[in-house]
Order: sequence, then structure tokens, then C-alpha cells
Amino acid sequence: MNIFFTPNISGKSYTLNENESKHCIRVLRNNVGDKLTLTDGRGGWYLARISDANPKKCKVEVEEHISAHEKRDYYLHVAIAPTKNTDRFEWFLEKATEIGIDEITPLLCENSERKQLKPDRLEKVIVAAMKQSLKAYLPKLNNLTNFEALIKSQESGSKYIAHCSQGDKVHLFNLLKPAGRVLILIGPEGDFSSQEIELALANDYTPISLGSSRLRTETAGVSAVQIVNVVNEIEQ
Repeated sequence: MNIFFTPNISGKSYTLNENESKHCIRVLRNNVGDKLTLTDGRGGWYLARISDANPKKCKVEVEEHISAHEKRDYYLHVAIAPTKNTDRFEWFLEKATEIGIDEITPLLCENSERKQLKPDRLEKVIVAAMKQSLKAYLPKLNNLTNFEALIKSQESGSKYIAHCSQGDKVHLFNLLKPAGRVLILIGPEGDFSSQEIELALANDYTPISLGSSRLRTETAGVSAVQIVNVVNEIEQ
């Protein structure tokens, strides 16, 4: 199955944008009468049929609409420091989206090696991963955010920080409760600074372990995403 991203779809008729039209008609060789699956990235799931196979403006007629398609009863927000190597950060975005995540905040820390991003490129990675994994929800990608600003924001739910400093830390798996709202902080390759860790702890963040291995930033991020999804899936 191939799905097409239609963020502003409404009504019974819709015209795919040029990129989606080209992929649909020229790459996949669909034609008039063929059925397509569409998503608006907000839980809307649409079954449609091609009415005009124009490779630049493919028109479809919606035959069925499902709201809140496969909506989850938990919310996962990961704030993570972008890696120096952009490809590795994009790999995290791709895999986190495929596994299941609701919100991503690139985090600017004291030890951050990357302090600039190209949000348009990152958004394309997330959209492609959403389509590939057949999801109806597009994760929210926030702007690069200063660590202190995020810590002092009014985030609800359970809040965790994964750091490498010594101390008593319980594995994330053993702390999570299903059907909750979770925010997890993942630091840069040089880890969070001691001041950042203290600030997080002072603002009700719980220190966590992701296992005995020392993980790269992007691996830690994917590991955290997987753990949250597993805990919620096995409790269903």
C-alpha cells in the first residue's frame, strides 16, 4: 500500500500537490479509476479514486473518510539534541516516526555541537517516514529550543531526563505507566552539563537509565521511543 500526504484535504474532491501527483502517476503508474489512500497527518484517513490522472495535478474523489484513525491513548514527546552529523539526526527522526512519536523538540544544550537546522528538510524526512509506516498522524516538529526554556515551560505528564552521570537511575521501562503523557530529554554527544541536570531535577524531571550500554544520542532517542511504545502495547 502507498499513502499520500494531503494536509489540507476537505470535501469530496481533492487535488494532490505536484510532488505527490508525480509520484502517484509517473512513478507508481496509477491511472483514472485506481484507488488511493490519503492522510491529512491529523488522524484523517481517506480512501479515494483517481478522477484525473494529471502528473502535476492529480485529482481524486473521496469515497470514504475515517476520523482519528488508529488514535493512541498516550502521548510521547522527545526533546533531543541534534547530532553534529545531520544524517544521524535525520535517522532518529525517521525511526522515531516509524515506531510512533507525537512531538519532537530539537534541544539546544551547553554541549551541543549542532546549533542550526534546516526545518524544511527535517519535515520532509518525517512526512516520508509517516507515509512509509502507514500512519495517520504526523509528529509535531518544534523549532530548535534552548534547554532552560524547555525545562521551565509548563509541560504536563511524566518528565524524564536520560544522562550519563553517576547516580541512582531506574530503567525507563520500570517507571512508565501506560496511557500517559511522557516527555523524555536526550542530551548531546557530550551529555548534559551538570548545571542542566541539576536544573532538570529541580523542575521535577526524573533521571532514567536506558540500559547498561553507553548509547549515541540518536540511538538513545530511538531506544526511548521504542520503550514507551512497548510499555503501552503490552498493557493493552
